[in-house]
Amino acid sequence: MKLYNTMTNELEEFKTIEENKVKMYVCGPTVYNYIHLGNARPIVVFDTLARYFKYKGLEVDFVQNFTDVDDKIINRANEEGITPEELTLKYINGFFEDTEALNISQDVKRPKVTENMDEIIDIIKKLIENGFAYEKDGNVFFKVKKYEDYGKLSNQKIDELETGIRVSITEDKDDPLDFALWKKKKDGEIYWDSPWGQGRPGWHIECSAMSKKYLGDTFDIHGGGQDLIFPHHENEIAQSRCAYHGEFARYWIHNGFVQVDGDKMSKSLGNFFLLREVLEKFSGNVVRLFILSTHYRKPINFSFENMEDTKKTLQNVVNSINKFEETIGKFSGSEKKGEISSETEKFIQSVNDFDEKFVSAMDEDMNTPQALSTIFNQIRETNKFVNEVFENGEVTFEDVEALKKSYDSLKIKLQNVFGIDLVIEKKSDNSSELTNNLIELLLKLRSDARKERNFKLSDEIRDEMKKLGVAIKDNKDGSTSFEIE
Repeated sequence: MKLYNTMTNELEEFKTIEENKVKMYVCGPTVYNYIHLGNARPIVVFDTLARYFKYKGLEVDFVQNFTDVDDKIINRANEEGITPEELTLKYINGFFEDTEALNISQDVKRPKVTENMDEIIDIIKKLIENGFAYEKDGNVFFKVKKYEDYGKLSNQKIDELETGIRVSITEDKDDPLDFALWKKKKDGEIYWDSPWGQGRPGWHIECSAMSKKYLGDTFDIHGGGQDLIFPHHENEIAQSRCAYHGEFARYWIHNGFVQVDGDKMSKSLGNFFLLREVLEKFSGNVVRLFILSTHYRKPINFSFENMEDTKKTLQNVVNSINKFEETIGKFSGSEKKGEISSETEKFIQSVNDFDEKFVSAMDEDMNTPQALSTIFNQIRETNKFVNEVFENGEVTFEDVEALKKSYDSLKIKLQNVFGIDLVIEKKSDNSSELTNNLIELLLKLRSDARKERNFKLSDEIRDEMKKLGVAIKDNKDGSTSFEIE
């Protein structure tokens, strides 16, 4: 298998440190709000990658954290008049509610920053001992220039980073590039005791501490969104390598953004859709298929039209799978054994070929669109086989077994690897009733306008409704009727 390594900007052969075992760490959400669709993308992408490793027979040790102490969390808690703990509990519970709909595997360790404070303090101590960090007035900073490889992940040089950097005059650092490992407590903030006084950790140090605790000094994969490459992941590398001198992560994998009208979907830009809002209109299966229909490194352009197209595609897939299941049930037990026909033999070979093409696509940097294409082609060929063999002529035991082979193959790839349940979740649809009620309301308003001899308003309502495809007819008896064109 080959994976694109952001550290080298190359497709590299993926080799695990331990035989038949993958160790993977992925940065999780900062829980000050419900997750949006952009947050959902790495959750689905790396869940699918873990599923694929298991499909290939590998054991997976998967860690994805919750950031539950942060400036945004503190500010939001203050706004709502609750404690940070109350705020983060609310949104962590919301995370599990939302991701359950996405069929996210439960076989994931999800540590919280607040549960790993001892480990965070220990790594900061180690960095100070090793000469890579210093304390000033209760704050602790990392010495960026002392780490020679700083900027390698993001392809930036120290002198380029210094150009244009803006640092508040209140920051008490030896160098503007240095970043915080520990922040001195401010009035009203949550805090922990430390050798440097009361305070809380900086953002970057948390993942270095938790990945070390759960996966060791060196592990296979570190993942997250492209927006985390700099400074978050760059700083993680510096901290972890300077504290423990291990390799840290061997492969750095980053997914592309979800875009709306060409701009990255983000809470800061205000152009985001909460996942739970999307799930009110579409099932989690549709959301997964939508995300996986684009290669993980490329941007996805979100629109409800694209989601509707994905929903139709999934419905066609489910209809076909149901058809295959019904056909197997109809003919199982009543078929006759006989010599395998050349047509059936050819179909069995095609199923094997589709499985190989699926693996080849996934092995080439997890090319999920190409892998889906092989699935769709397999469904097309299986439909053709069913129509030609099961609807015309005598069905043999070998024919049914061949259909079972394709059916099982499709279900494993769609459900076990892509995490898509082959059921369309039907959501209550009151749109027709709502439309009729709105039309009746407009007709009443128009009727009232006519009684008041406000013909200008009644004509405007009639003309606007006509533009919307609703033709109004005024009857001789004074009644009004409508027809939706």
